[in-house]
Amino acid sequence: MKVEHELQGDRKVYTVSAFNRGVASWLTRLPTIWVEGEVTEFRRQDRWQSVFFTLKDPRDGSCLPVSMPRSGFDALRLELVDGTTVHVFGRPELFAARGEFRLRALTIEPLGLGALLAGIEQLKRRLAGEGLFAAARKRPLPLFPRRIALVTGNEAAAKRDFVTAVTARFPAAQIVIAQTYVQGPRAAPALTTALADIVREPGVEVVVLTRGGGSFEDLLPFSDERVVRAVAGCPVPVVSAVGHEQDTPLCDLAADARASTPTAAARLVVPDEGELRERLRALRARLDRAPLLLVERKRAVLDSLAGRLRTLSHQATLARGYAIVRMDTGIVRAASAIAPGDRIDVELAEGALAARVEETRP
Repeated sequence: MKVEHELQGDRKVYTVSAFNRGVASWLTRLPTIWVEGEVTEFRRQDRWQSVFFTLKDPRDGSCLPVSMPRSGFDALRLELVDGTTVHVFGRPELFAARGEFRLRALTIEPLGLGALLAGIEQLKRRLAGEGLFAAARKRPLPLFPRRIALVTGNEAAAKRDFVTAVTARFPAAQIVIAQTYVQGPRAAPALTTALADIVREPGVEVVVLTRGGGSFEDLLPFSDERVVRAVAGCPVPVVSAVGHEQDTPLCDLAADARASTPTAAARLVVPDEGELRERLRALRARLDRAPLLLVERKRAVLDSLAGRLRTLSHQATLARGYAIVRMDTGIVRAASAIAPGDRIDVELAEGALAARVEETRP
């Protein structure tokens, strides 16, 4: 860029504006770089298009002003506080209108495992407070899913293990696969989009979110707030099978079920057809015996009722030595109901007899 100047005698004289523009233009030739420092004086306002903070070198107090477009900063979901050590990737620039030198940030990464863990723990507490991890929100998985959605990366192992296990256990199930980024800065938005898109496929009844093992940093997208909320808000049940048994990304807590491996996820999602057939054969065998068992049970019930009826019948009473006395008017229940000279019939356990009353007693 040619910078305009004036000749005043033997001098080239630049205006302040021209000088600043020239320096700003020269700075654009410098490469993008990483700078490490502690965050201080963080500033952000809703009406501002950029966020601002200062990077300080804790060894000697040197400072570097930093700015970053607000949309890019918001997409990182960082909660920067004074004293946080970060790596900032960007390029130097001069704000020509004010002659202010600063670093124009393209991305920011908290430095060290401790900072990452602290950020995830803070997010975990916040989402738990909203109820995203509550057991009451967990939905049962379908017993016989006809169509399963698999969200995974390009890695062959995780996809192959899941598809092989499902096909072996329950061949009738169909699998719809969405391959997307599963690590790096592009993974979180890509996973969120993939989850939203895959459930629009007709007939999808359950989603499996999976990737193989990796470092703590590799699995960070699965603890990103956008991914966690997408899992929690999915309209069908979600199984999370991310990393290894010891790994617990936040999407595990938001999912309806968790599996330690893609193969274990297949065992959760579909039944074993061979076991189902064996159970059906056993049930069919039990049904073949059912009529005989039903007859035996009914016969036992009838025998019990017959015994009770026999016990309650008047014949059983007569057999114990009692008799039934009758007159023309019916059964005689009191001596006062008859008089000497009346004719009566007496029924015994075996046979009967006719008699005439000679005397009555109270």
